[in-house]
Amino acid sequence: MAVIRLYMDEDSMDRALVRALRARGMDVTTAVDEGMIERRDAEHLDYATAQGRVLYTLYADFLSLGVSR
Repeated sequence: MAVIRLYMDEDSMDRALVRALRARGMDVTTAVDEGMIERRDAEHLDYATAQGRVLYTLYADFLSLGVSR
């Protein structure tokens, strides 16, 4: 079974959600965990991609980044 590895940017990293996902065995990291606070959108996307993680965000501007790459 494939494992989904999440990277939650600073717009989406609700602490309760992160705790709940981790309590259920999910592999979750956040922008705070990785020292990625106040980085550009492209940097969050590049980081998640390099780490083999799914970027979880609430910020709609990421849609245009994914299309343009």
